[in-house]
Amino acid sequence: MKALRVPVAVFLCALGVVAFLAAQQGPKSDSSTTVARPRRPGNTGSAPAATEPDQPKIPSRFGKGKEGSPPDGPTFRSDATTVTVDTAVIDNKGHFIPNIPKAYFRILEDGVPQQVSGFSLGEAPMTIAMVIEFSNAFQQFYSWGWFQTLQASYGFLEMLRPDDYAAVIAYDLRTEILTDFTTDRAQLNGAMQRLRIPAFSESNLYDALVETSQRMQDTEGRKAIVLISSGVDTFSKLTFDKTRRALQDAGVPIYAMGLLQAQREMADARGMMGSLARMDFLQADNQLRTFANETGGMSYFPRFEGEMPSIFQSIVQSLRNNYVLTYSPSNQARDGKVRRIKVELINPETHQPMKVTDDKGKVVKYRIVAKPGYTAPREVE
Repeated sequence: MKALRVPVAVFLCALGVVAFLAAQQGPKSDSSTTVARPRRPGNTGSAPAATEPDQPKIPSRFGKGKEGSPPDGPTFRSDATTVTVDTAVIDNKGHFIPNIPKAYFRILEDGVPQQVSGFSLGEAPMTIAMVIEFSNAFQQFYSWGWFQTLQASYGFLEMLRPDDYAAVIAYDLRTEILTDFTTDRAQLNGAMQRLRIPAFSESNLYDALVETSQRMQDTEGRKAIVLISSGVDTFSKLTFDKTRRALQDAGVPIYAMGLLQAQREMADARGMMGSLARMDFLQADNQLRTFANETGGMSYFPRFEGEMPSIFQSIVQSLRNNYVLTYSPSNQARDGKVRRIKVELINPETHQPMKVTDDKGKVVKYRIVAKPGYTAPREVE
């Protein structure tokens, strides 16, 4: 029986590629169905998890919220005079680097150094929307794609704490909220049980991401979208460029996990993947990187099961532990233009990039994760 495993896996990969190529031919007869647009919590005046009256409301700009929960990403407060930037410093193993003094942080806005007026480091609950691709193109019943999708989804849920909010959202032709934001682990696991046999071969990634990010715009605190997907979009109403702009405006970091990496390589090595499918998958990976980088998140492309735990830990650490930097922009023009932000770590004595060393004195590579910019307010006449 062991000798049959590789051919079976290859055969399933081939089925996924064939189904994907078939999906590129255009919409099916029911593609005119309108994608359901979830309501924003702020518009209804109630918490998203309305079925659980004993739960506190998710922090919102329109409510008092939880004390000590800083807003996510660069946002203007009061009279458009303050920008708050959540910043994570991650080493080459994905671990958060703590205990960096305020004096080492430097913020540049459009290349101009800014004065950091506020600085804090805190651990806060998370509000996570898990957006899961579950289309018939890749997640055939008992296929590798189906197994890897469920493995990643269940694995991340195990990293949540009792005070973390999470929602489970699946997409194929439509975007479906399997369960809205809740702290109830049983309810989240129940939503995952609904991921069994996909109904459509379409995979409308752009629509699902924009709808979810817009729902989360009014949510404050440590919020993010954890995207578990192949990265392929087959028939979204939105274009790639419009999706990028909408995600940047929403200000919700995206942590993307690109699936089927090993299976794609296996199929390609055996000559079972054509040049068109190969280019489509490379473009899909690039899309995931772009969405993550431009929203202040991160992207991952695991090939083996053993990589999953470290990826989950990296996502949780970068979300739960952040340096919160506040500054008043030197450019106070209300012109509605995009302002580019760059966060650097500089030694205040030498004015050179800061070096981080481990317990043995060895220099450790690190990277800074922060949203790359914001849109200035426009003067209202």
